[in-house]
Amino acid sequence: MDAHANVIDVRGLSKRFGDKVAVKDFDLRVQAGEIFGFLGPNGSGKTTAMRMLCGLLTPDGGSGTCLGYDIIRETLEIKRHVGYMTQRFSLYEDLSIEENLDFIARMYGLKNRKAVVSGSLERLKLTERRKQLAGTLSGGWKQRLALAACMLHEPRLLLLDEPTAGVDPKARRTFWEEIHQLAAQGIATLVSTHYMDEAERCHKLAYIAYGKLLTHGTVSEVMEGARLTTWVVSGAGVVELARQLHGLPGVEQVVAFGNTLHVSGTDAEQLQNSITPLRMLPGYNWMLAKPSLEDVFISLMGATQDSLS
Repeated sequence: MDAHANVIDVRGLSKRFGDKVAVKDFDLRVQAGEIFGFLGPNGSGKTTAMRMLCGLLTPDGGSGTCLGYDIIRETLEIKRHVGYMTQRFSLYEDLSIEENLDFIARMYGLKNRKAVVSGSLERLKLTERRKQLAGTLSGGWKQRLALAACMLHEPRLLLLDEPTAGVDPKARRTFWEEIHQLAAQGIATLVSTHYMDEAERCHKLAYIAYGKLLTHGTVSEVMEGARLTTWVVSGAGVVELARQLHGLPGVEQVVAFGNTLHVSGTDAEQLQNSITPLRMLPGYNWMLAKPSLEDVFISLMGATQDSLS
């Protein structure tokens, strides 16, 4: 596939479950070799969107292609070329690592099954544990096994649904190194996560809330588009200061980080007018700072809640 080809190109995707709109007017383009991060609160529609993209759910509206196949008429072909890693470990815990991979290889009807499984074990450093029962693995090793399973048929697109939930930082780092190696081979990855440090590892981001795509682009594009101003305040007694800040005009967020506060708002002038008297108080150090990705996404979610209320 061409390095600049759209692996995913969908427009206006919508999905409803009864009276609940899970996804509404969803547009997305992902190129080969891109790591695209999906962020948003629980129940925001991330998993539903991912399942529509890989042919597991039929959209109620919209159109588009995944890997060149129509997402409504050619779902079987999409499934053959996509690796999907579910949020919960879904392999057989009473089978060994090797037996699980062999079973998956049989399901895909892969030729030279033994060689394929052996290569997968070696690539993800599972060879020495190949006889170990999956149910006895730690979270990090289960994650590695799940990735090996969804890579067996050499997919051109990976859909990973919160793959590092409950995994320790070292295992998460190893996992992301593997994802970047796959991206260098031209494999596109769509990954949902709640971790901001992981979001910053993605080439592009999409933020979804209440079934709507609120923003997407590179990390810098998303942060610039939010037009958020953030002041960082340090000093003793920031808890009391936070009480005084809440509810002031232009103050949309007051978040504690240890002995500091992040005070943010989208109206820079109004925010400055409100905090000016408090900046005169002794014992505090105020500094205008670059907002964090977490500040930006909390702001986006708050703005969406206000528009729906």
